[in-house]
Amino acid sequence: MGVPGWFARERADGDRFADLVDGTESPDDDEFAHELALVGGLRELGAGGAPDAETRQRIRDEIAGRLAKAEAAPKRRGHAVANLAAAAVALVLALGGITLLLSKDALPGDPLYGIKRAGESASLGLTFDEQDKAKKHLEFAANRVGELDELTRQGAPTAAYFTGLADFETDLRAGVSQLTALVTDQGGQARLGELRSWARQQSDRLGLQVDLAPAEARDKFDSARVLLERVQARTTDLGSRLVCYTITTGSSDELGAVPAAGDCVRNPDSPDAVLPPVTSSPPSSAPSATPTPTSVPPSSAVDTAAPTGPLAPPSRGTPPPVVATPGPTTRTLPPTTTTSPPPLISIPPLIPGLPPIIIG
Repeated sequence: MGVPGWFARERADGDRFADLVDGTESPDDDEFAHELALVGGLRELGAGGAPDAETRQRIRDEIAGRLAKAEAAPKRRGHAVANLAAAAVALVLALGGITLLLSKDALPGDPLYGIKRAGESASLGLTFDEQDKAKKHLEFAANRVGELDELTRQGAPTAAYFTGLADFETDLRAGVSQLTALVTDQGGQARLGELRSWARQQSDRLGLQVDLAPAEARDKFDSARVLLERVQARTTDLGSRLVCYTITTGSSDELGAVPAAGDCVRNPDSPDAVLPPVTSSPPSSAPSATPTPTSVPPSSAVDTAAPTGPLAPPSRGTPPPVVATPGPTTRTLPPTTTTSPPPLISIPPLIPGLPPIIIG
């Protein structure tokens, strides 16, 4: 039988077996036995071609090894990417640190000046105390004045002056606004005095630079000095209202809280209120027990009025007792002790007829 004939016969037998299973055809005994033999042969053929236990274990180990390699490859790639990213970050930080160091002396108009301002902004972001932030703003504003002085020495273009003065006013407004808000809430005449002195110094420094700056930038210098004069006036007005119940109007402008106007009703609980010094009142009258040098104890026999002349002894009667007049200060004298006179020594007369000799 050729292969096609065998294949056709096996296919026909398979179809007939399926019909028998489905119940669409009734089998006879010979056909049924033939089909059962066919199924048994197929099972034996399948069992004979199945791999043994050792082969199956080898195949399983091979598959597990290939899967482990497939998973290890992405991990190695992930570690490589992470190492590359860390190296890139370290490089960026190193370059950033070097750039910040180089931008320390940058002036307005220089390419590194923007990096310098970014570093100052980062420093402000890392400062959480409001008073320290205000001091940093004022410090940066003072740095701008120093940079403007350097620009006048180098003969920089007008645009550089505009940039420096604009940044100066920005930091000035921010620092004054934060500091006046703190003073309004917590008090502090000393801080206002320091701010007023600082503003006067910066105005004097800018005044020395006006004549050396380009003519186009002098109006900006004048504007900055006017702003500094407003700061001085603001500190003076706030300082005069710190002892009042109403310090501000409740509104604010570019320099912070606006001082209130009108009569000042003093608040004794204000930390800036100055209390009058405590003085002790003198006693209303001197102690009556302290005698005066001219006072004489009253007596029924002697007139208490001060005599105008020498006292004459009384003509009759017992003279009054003599009372010692105390001095202006009272001192406690130690008790006086009296000693009895020594006994008399009598010596009999040496010569009869003479009186005895008495010693003592």
